[in-house]
Amino acid sequence: MAPSRHTALREQIREARNLPGTYRMLAEDGEVLYVGKSKQVRTRLLSYLRAREGEKAHRILGDAHTISWEYDPSEFAALLRELELIKRFRPRFNVQHKRDGRYSFLKLTAGPAPRLFVVHSVADDAATYYGPFRGGRRIVEAVRELNDLLGLRDCPVSTPIHFADQSEMFGVDRTPRCHRWELKLCAGPCAALCTLDDYRRRVALARAFLNGDADEPLRWLNERMIAAAERWEFEYAASVRDRMQRLEALRDEFSRLREALENLSFLYPVPGVEGDDRVYVVRRGTVRAVVAAPRTRRERLALSRLVAEHFDHPEPEGALVAKHQVDEILLVARWFRAHPDELGRTIPAGKDGVLPLIA
Repeated sequence: MAPSRHTALREQIREARNLPGTYRMLAEDGEVLYVGKSKQVRTRLLSYLRAREGEKAHRILGDAHTISWEYDPSEFAALLRELELIKRFRPRFNVQHKRDGRYSFLKLTAGPAPRLFVVHSVADDAATYYGPFRGGRRIVEAVRELNDLLGLRDCPVSTPIHFADQSEMFGVDRTPRCHRWELKLCAGPCAALCTLDDYRRRVALARAFLNGDADEPLRWLNERMIAAAERWEFEYAASVRDRMQRLEALRDEFSRLREALENLSFLYPVPGVEGDDRVYVVRRGTVRAVVAAPRTRRERLALSRLVAEHFDHPEPEGALVAKHQVDEILLVARWFRAHPDELGRTIPAGKDGVLPLIA
């Protein structure tokens, strides 16, 4: 970086204050190169000037022409603002959405013959996503078991689909494109071996199982295991038992996820600098509203009504979350995992939880 630009950036940073906030590194043409946050903006920006060659901070500053920043009342507020800015500008030096790679999602594709499989990111498409949840190979294996048991396809999304009740001008003798139909592991929608309604019922059962509303897959495997044991086919019975355990692990994983999401529902009062205290209305890991901390009875009653608006209606059941909520859920979960004492400041959501505020 040219000495003159280094000096110019240093002069800009001198104007910053040590308050919580976000900052943006801007190219000469105005492109937002990087968005960051800090509970002490001035100190954080000065650290860029001390970065060594080869470090990310040095590369960012090397491309930056100017720096802008804004203050927030707290580090938590700055964290939320940083996520908002990253989503808006998608800076090339930011890891997109700052998503934690340890998390995975189950993706149920759209279309007449959906696929169910594990992915590590949420795309802006018409698919349904379940998660986020932890788990690697064992989750992949459990999803494979569920697909095999329900006969859901696992071929590429681009595979042509032909249902048995789909009218065609010329009769065509279609052949399954893989061996799974012969092994009774797929309903065969690629070869007109099942109807549209039949496949939809299978997908609906998969949804119900993931939402904790159906145990049929486990019951079927248990029946097979018992029957095999009665025939003294103990090796096969043991393999069915292992399959059942993988599905039980998947169900338990989603049960823990549902519980974790529900536990991230509360009011979160956060003291702010210069008296700018705020209350965050958090439901299932996402901030639904933020207001100034109430100081009068009228303001407390208004907060109570606001909480009722956000908590007196049902949420989607199960482990399903909207795509736009994923990054914020991960952010809020990471915040309270890194600051466990902050959970003690939260107020349980619901009527009883609001009473201390309006007394």
